[in-house]
Amino acid sequence: MYKRILVPTDGSSVSDYAVGAAIEFARACGSEILALSVAMPEPIIPSTEGAMAIDPGVDVDVLAEHAQRLAGAVCERARHAGVACAQRVELSLDPGRAIADTAREQACDLIFMGSHGRRGLSRLLAGSVTQAVLAGAPVPVMVLRPVSEDERAQALARPCPANRPA
Repeated sequence: MYKRILVPTDGSSVSDYAVGAAIEFARACGSEILALSVAMPEPIIPSTEGAMAIDPGVDVDVLAEHAQRLAGAVCERARHAGVACAQRVELSLDPGRAIADTAREQACDLIFMGSHGRRGLSRLLAGSVTQAVLAGAPVPVMVLRPVSEDERAQALARPCPANRPA
């Protein structure tokens, strides 16, 4: 069903959780993975139109190298699990748009990503790359949020609704 799965990573534990799940999913479906890391430079020069210029200096090179290592680590894990993987790095001030655009341009048919699960004011202040991807993605997006051991234990302790008497 899914042939090419886009797996964005920022190197966080949330992203790492989604990477592991994506690799298992890809292996079960016989899919390949496209690992993506978006290097997000700091804008330095505001223009009169409200756009930002990016400093093309050493910082961008360092960010791109770091992004390359992150995407490479995903591919290493995937290949170790027997899943084909290609890697890609994008330079963008808008990672959500870069992820959605990559899915479109690279003919991916699913995006698999993690979310911190922020709500309320913290989500408003921190923004949400996942929310931006959900709004702009041309394909389905599988969003995973790691759960704590307490949440996992509570979920496992709940009776299965199918086992309840009618």
